[in-house]
Amino acid sequence: MAMPISCSAFRRAALLLALLAGGMPAFAQESNSQSNSQSANQIASNQPAGEIVLIPSRVIYPGETVELTALKQVTLIPGKHKPDGVATSAGELQGKIAKRTLLPGRYIPNAAIREAWLVEQGAAVQVFFIAGGLTISATAVTLQPGSAGDLIKVRNSDSGKVLSGTVMADGTIQVSAS
Repeated sequence: MAMPISCSAFRRAALLLALLAGGMPAFAQESNSQSNSQSANQIASNQPAGEIVLIPSRVIYPGETVELTALKQVTLIPGKHKPDGVATSAGELQGKIAKRTLLPGRYIPNAAIREAWLVEQGAAVQVFFIAGGLTISATAVTLQPGSAGDLIKVRNSDSGKVLSGTVMADGTIQVSAS
């Protein structure tokens, strides 16, 4: 009877450890530590050179902006490919915000990063309704943060009515007829 309980507790502990560790390790070697003779051996043996990816070099905490200085470039071991759904290039990562803790040596899932907020919660913004030649503008307070293209809720400062609108690139909100 003690064996199943012990085995079950072991499995739970192992699962908890895996969840806390988070992410999938990158099977890689640092790009700058790769020797020229190793590269020559790969070329001579007709093995494809490993894919170059970016992974955190230090812990990046939730809400922190991902800077290129916090990342290191590594070359995946030949034969290993990055999994789908991970961000590995500078263009995908520069200036993004971490949604959860990003650990050193692990791939960065696309779901773990987001665009920086263009409008913060509680900010006063201009709201526009445009229909044909008619344009109506008002001042509103955002009820949630949002990036360009996000659909967020705002409260009209004059009437108190809650509206849904799209965050525009200039930080204004465009609402449509509902």
